[in-house]
Amino acid sequence: MNKSMMRLAYFMAYCGGVILLALILLTCVSIIGRSVNGMMHSDLAQSTIGGFANWAIAAGVGPINGDYELVEAGMAFAIFSFMPLCQISAAHAAVDVFVGLMPRGLVRFLIWISEIVFALVLILIAYQMFNGTGDKFRSNETTLLLEFPIWWAYALSLVGAVVAALTAVYMAGIRTVELVLGTTLVAEGGGAEH
Repeated sequence: MNKSMMRLAYFMAYCGGVILLALILLTCVSIIGRSVNGMMHSDLAQSTIGGFANWAIAAGVGPINGDYELVEAGMAFAIFSFMPLCQISAAHAAVDVFVGLMPRGLVRFLIWISEIVFALVLILIAYQMFNGTGDKFRSNETTLLLEFPIWWAYALSLVGAVVAALTAVYMAGIRTVELVLGTTLVAEGGGAEH
């Protein structure tokens, strides 16, 4: 079961990574286009290369229309896509100043509590995302510039939220068994410790 959950978590992380890379490229192209458009409108460009500058402006050199809308929708999906891998690999940031001084049983108990809380919170987030997706679908609300339905972004994020919730429930179950048996079934840690 752990291998299947790990594969699912990695698959979601790869999907989120692809979207994140696409958003980075989109943002870079849009910024470059905005800068070039600004230069083509300058007095210097108009006086020296006026014909080319006017041609470039007419050709549409400029920022990508709706770039903010695409980044907003894509970032939400990317964040939810990385959550399952963080959850299953215990890679969340942890502040453990006193944990090294605590007995192993107490540490295991605290890890179990945190996994239960994570599972409950991620289930709540997935549930609210499901409700939000339905609300946006029924309202037919669209984005301002691109006019794509907002529920599309909610639905994509819902997929990541559901997988994150499933992963959190799985890890809560694993930590429960570990607590009862007093053993480690899935390695802990890997997160940033402060």
